[in-house]
Amino acid sequence: MTSKIFQQIRLPLTIGWVLLLAFFFANVEIQIEGAAGWAANLPTWRIEHHWLLDIFWGGRAMTGYHAWIFPCVALFLHFPLVFAGSWSWRAEARVLGCTLLFWIAEDFLWFVFNPAYGIAHFSPEFVPWHPHWWGAVPADYWVSLTLAGLLFYASRGLR
Repeated sequence: MTSKIFQQIRLPLTIGWVLLLAFFFANVEIQIEGAAGWAANLPTWRIEHHWLLDIFWGGRAMTGYHAWIFPCVALFLHFPLVFAGSWSWRAEARVLGCTLLFWIAEDFLWFVFNPAYGIAHFSPEFVPWHPHWWGAVPADYWVSLTLAGLLFYASRGLR
């Protein structure tokens, strides 16, 4: 019985855990970046313009900070698969969905809890490092959340 209940709440529990991780990391990043988002004042290299950034990075600059932190988080989120010694397409879809959800939630929470921004400054006029907005949020949010949802859905049926 307990196993059946756990199976029913596993996805909501996983999503809740990812949101908790995003909350903590957003607060770490607020301490690192302060009001200067997208590593603007960090001592790191930057590539401001390149056609590949338009395709894969939403038109944002690539920084040394982001080049290291993105795969670092992806590796952390893959740790349960390594620890359990069990990999499957189902598990990989779930981890990739969690990774996308983590970054969107972390980015949004950075604005919510950053004293220099808040929800009132969550708009294109105050956030130049998100160059493409669809409605009230960056376009990346819509794309990534859609992909995350598809990956979570696929993870229910893949073996």
